[in-house]
Amino acid sequence: MAARFVPYTRDVEDEDPHFDRHLQTVIDKTRRFIAESVTAGGTGRAVRDAHAKGYGVVRGQVEILTGLPPEYAQGIYATPGTHDALIRFSNGSPHAGADARLGNATGLALKIFDIKGPTLLEDEPDAGTFDYANINAPIFFCNTVEHYLFIQDLFLNAPDYFSQGRPGAHRFFAEFVTGKGTLAQEDWAWDEFLAFLRLSKIPPVNVLLSSYWTMGAVRHGNHIAKVRIAPDPHCAAAVDRRAIDATSAPEVFRPALVAELQERPYAFDIQVQLCTDLERMPVEDTTVEWPEQLSPFVTVARLRLPRQDISGQDNLEKMDALSFTPWRVTAEHAPLGNIMRARKEVYRQSSIERHKLNQQPRKEPRSADEVLPPAHDRDDAVGG
Repeated sequence: MAARFVPYTRDVEDEDPHFDRHLQTVIDKTRRFIAESVTAGGTGRAVRDAHAKGYGVVRGQVEILTGLPPEYAQGIYATPGTHDALIRFSNGSPHAGADARLGNATGLALKIFDIKGPTLLEDEPDAGTFDYANINAPIFFCNTVEHYLFIQDLFLNAPDYFSQGRPGAHRFFAEFVTGKGTLAQEDWAWDEFLAFLRLSKIPPVNVLLSSYWTMGAVRHGNHIAKVRIAPDPHCAAAVDRRAIDATSAPEVFRPALVAELQERPYAFDIQVQLCTDLERMPVEDTTVEWPEQLSPFVTVARLRLPRQDISGQDNLEKMDALSFTPWRVTAEHAPLGNIMRARKEVYRQSSIERHKLNQQPRKEPRSADEVLPPAHDRDDAVGG
């Protein structure tokens, strides 16, 4: 029997009467962290409050496939074609520094160009770009902006906790579960804490070998989905620098990425998993992995990375000037759920503050050429 996909309606999301108040508190803390990061971060620059350290910006192309089933040919995926793209690979930590201190959570932020239709960002409706900001795990460790109030504090101050050895780690874990003493025992954040532990066990690998998921659910036209950007199996098999030993040098992820892209092209599949059961595939609980036996991921586009040289310092500077947000999308792809809604204004205010402190123009590029020159000739691109 064919799967019955859950239709998108506004009532798939829960209302939170305190959302705006909690969100403003998070924004205020984010601004303070970014302002203090100029001196505290060790780089002399303001950094992002998450995914602070980037490993490079990469030129690519997204090919939206033809002949997709109608349930998947929704929104931007309803129109086959090829679009230029930029990709930022990053570490998930809010801190910069040696890779060994930052953990193995990584991100892939994708910017697709020449997309028609207004974005959901009121201050740049005609940007013509479409972003994903994905992480290398199918779950996340925070469900609501209310819980993000204490989780944000913990992560921004994580180095202080863990520098104290086991006592500091125990205090970090206890304050995570109890919400720093703000939660009643029956409401302790066990699901989110267990999700955090699962994410902390992600093995270190070349960033080209990870799959990257939308942190929560998103609208997919008439349906509800999660989107995954997964390595093309043939390309993944050809990667030479696979396992990463973060203790072997201060910088390990970026050199491995640089070397692979200098030697060969690469490709990812952009895949959509449609919701078939709101109980087992919830919108508001990001700690739950959606079972693939209920709904498999279906490839709707291919992301191709030609061979290219991203080794220069100028690559990092161009990457730093870019802004990515899951809300720079058309309405047919709106992020869903409490914590995804919070990301809209937090990301916007974070970007505004960072660009101001770094004296960088905050302007969305109109083409990939404005940021990076075209990569090697198209004969070097990956087929598929």
